[in-house]
Amino acid sequence: MKTQIFIAALFFSGLTFAQEKKSDSVKTQKIEEVVLKKQVFKKQSDRFVYDVAASPVTKGNTTFDLLRQTPLLSTTDDKTLKIVGKNNALIYINGRKTNMDAESVTQFLKNTPAENIQKIEVITVPGSEFQVESSDGIINIILKKKMSDGLNGNMRMSNTQNKYNASSASFSANYRKDKLGISANLSGGENIQAQSYILRNGTDLVKNESTGDIDDPNKNLGGYLNFDYQLNDKSNLALSWNTWANKSYGSTVELLNNLNVYNKDGSLSKTDLTRSSNIENARNYNNSVNLNYELKTDSLGSKLNLNAAYLIYKRFQNSQNRTLVHDTSGSFTQLRQNVIQDLPQIVNNFSSTVDYIKKFKNDFTASVGGNFNTTKTDNDTKNFFKYYDENGKFNNTKPDLNHFIYDEQIYGAYITLEKKFSDKFSGKVGTRYEITKSLGTSEIPNKEMQKFERNYNNLLPYLSLNYTVNDKNNISYAFSSRMRRPSFWELNPVKNILTQDNYTQNNPFVKASSTYNQELTYMFKNSYFLILNHSYFKDVITQVPLQRDIVRDGVTYRQLAYIRTNFGDKQEMSAMLGMNKTFFNQYLTTNFNIGVQHNVNNGTLNTDPTSGQVFDTYINNRKSTSILIQTNNTIRLDKKKTWFLGVNYFFVDKQQIELGMLKNLSSLDLSLKKNWNDWTFALNITDVLRTNIVEIEDYQANGNYNYVRNDQFRRGGTFSITYNFGNQKVKKVRDIEGASDAIKSRTR
Repeated sequence: MKTQIFIAALFFSGLTFAQEKKSDSVKTQKIEEVVLKKQVFKKQSDRFVYDVAASPVTKGNTTFDLLRQTPLLSTTDDKTLKIVGKNNALIYINGRKTNMDAESVTQFLKNTPAENIQKIEVITVPGSEFQVESSDGIINIILKKKMSDGLNGNMRMSNTQNKYNASSASFSANYRKDKLGISANLSGGENIQAQSYILRNGTDLVKNESTGDIDDPNKNLGGYLNFDYQLNDKSNLALSWNTWANKSYGSTVELLNNLNVYNKDGSLSKTDLTRSSNIENARNYNNSVNLNYELKTDSLGSKLNLNAAYLIYKRFQNSQNRTLVHDTSGSFTQLRQNVIQDLPQIVNNFSSTVDYIKKFKNDFTASVGGNFNTTKTDNDTKNFFKYYDENGKFNNTKPDLNHFIYDEQIYGAYITLEKKFSDKFSGKVGTRYEITKSLGTSEIPNKEMQKFERNYNNLLPYLSLNYTVNDKNNISYAFSSRMRRPSFWELNPVKNILTQDNYTQNNPFVKASSTYNQELTYMFKNSYFLILNHSYFKDVITQVPLQRDIVRDGVTYRQLAYIRTNFGDKQEMSAMLGMNKTFFNQYLTTNFNIGVQHNVNNGTLNTDPTSGQVFDTYINNRKSTSILIQTNNTIRLDKKKTWFLGVNYFFVDKQQIELGMLKNLSSLDLSLKKNWNDWTFALNITDVLRTNIVEIEDYQANGNYNYVRNDQFRRGGTFSITYNFGNQKVKKVRDIEGASDAIKSRTR
């Protein structure tokens, strides 16, 4: 490693030390000083750059582990990655979004070794050339570019123990011969995702409580295969295929439900005890193929990119949701209701993009491009509600059938102009114009076909300014306007049943929301930074908890429905102070963030747009101010750089969200790693103090209350072994771009 850094230093300095001897300790010391002063974390134009190639965090970890320890990034659920001050983070690889749905991306990152990553770019406010939605930021993973022909790769195996045991394995290889490059990855795993719930809702007169467990077994298998061929010195042709499959058979929900009805004087009138016993079988497949052509048009770096892609996503889900009451022996075996559901979803998408980047000699770059997406989703939902009398005898069946088909076309075009006016000042301005045409049809037996049409045009401007005061101080400002289209599964008018009186309802009437983002950044010595952010959301897409009294067999029950819909406006303001530095001669590497976030909510709802059912009015016009703290620390334990200790911690103060007041979350994670030749052995322990448990509480002025406690058993340990093989200088397959990228995050 030292030799490679030394050679790079010689190349970029333009100096020649052909006669230098290995024993020259003075010059060796100078080389080491260069390494120590290397900028690992810095601000470049519209993004933060984290150079992880020589970082001790990288070796032996997964890509997901590496990302969660990157400055400005965090995760509280071990599934989704977030950028500070942002709702969501999209994963890009070499400038293009990954060709997988959200669930598959998470599993892929957790099964992919981090050794091949050169640097990570965090783009907090993406420019017009990026197809992103809402206030989403971008995590752009830049892979290493290697030097010569040959074969290399790595293998990784891991075992995790939380509530249940889980295992995973991955194999990746990279081959280069002359003009042909091939890269491949195969990964898979098996786990049981366990959750424990306490659910309470109601009023002073009617109170529900449900407690119990959810166990979701999963088997995953997927990977990619990329071919890249250099036609000549200026052009390349590439073909890529991504695939991921998930099987979740035997997923169970076991909840004990206790209903208490009170008289007006506060005395108990009636108690009803039931058990919800649900079982679900689901499987999904994601396959996408992309054809890419790249043409370099001049020596300055101008290039043309053409992409065509096809995506097919299939999910098949069937479930049986039983409500049980006591039989004569006191056991929960007698049926009150049994709901059999068949909930398939098929998504077909064809996409194409054209991008041209023109570079000029006077530090001026112009980018223009366009995209076209056409998507069709087919959701043939079948529900059968089977009812039983008080003796458990079958009474009747009520079918609820809905064949929902959704067609969408998106036409987009953008232009971006970027200019470096001087060594101190640069700017970037652009705009994206998008046309969306969509039509949903709902076929219900014995009813007239319903049509849901959504057509809208959007002009989305962008501005970025960057000023370097001197070699220690940098200031930048960015503004962007974005929209968020509903995901395909959010539009499918399906009902997911948890208990007899607790369910979620999706909504074909959901319209796109708008977001306006502003950000001011100050950076000092490429180590300390301050980020001020403001985001305004209009017509927020979310789930809203609605309650009402319903009467069955003369008994009043309390129904709780989580309705997917547009819910007013929201503002988020944040200030974040951060640091990324090494101390004690590189024995300690740390990044630390502390900030404050202020949320302003303004939404009101009392009707399910899908069914027209009226509920008690739910109002969220509350404000909250919360503190956020995150620190990631890597401690080198020996001089040979073979033993490392990791100590990571985050704390999120309570804050008001759409569902109510989210109580504080925190987690302490520890890791120990040993590097031995081409092998890496690692032990990771998460949520040591068992404090990462979600609690949401809401009280309404009309007397309604709602409480959710969700424990996902995040405390656990993972032991992994990674082996790197082959010629580590093999040149990576060229950065292959995808046309169907903007669609992936909108599948399930």
